[in-house]
Amino acid sequence: QVQLRESGGGLVQAGGSLRLSCVASGSIFCINAMGWYRQAPGKQRELVATITRGGTTTYADSVKGRFTISRDNAKKTVYLQMNSLKPEDTAVYYCKFLVVTDLYSLSENPYWGQGTQVTVSS
Repeated sequence: QVQLRESGGGLVQAGGSLRLSCVASGSIFCINAMGWYRQAPGKQRELVATITRGGTTTYADSVKGRFTISRDNAKKTVYLQMNSLKPEDTAVYYCKFLVVTDLYSLSENPYWGQGTQVTVSS
């Protein structure tokens, strides 16, 4: 069983910053891609940023230049540094890991965190 625990959400004024963290625990052989997604009220969940085990990153166009994703493989943790926040960044933010739990099959499975609320006031 794998669990993901997010932290760092909250209320911030426009232009401010927040740093989200997500740490994995449980029966883990290795973690491949890590990512952050968000879902605003009445909207579908959307990709924010991803990072591979080797450190290659991708970003949604709406957050490029403002958000930075990073990871600490030893700590099984992914971070999302969010700067210059805008009201439209308000959403529940979810982390997602692709985890290999079986050394012999090496198949990966997706695991999600429970979500953390980010609210940006204007």
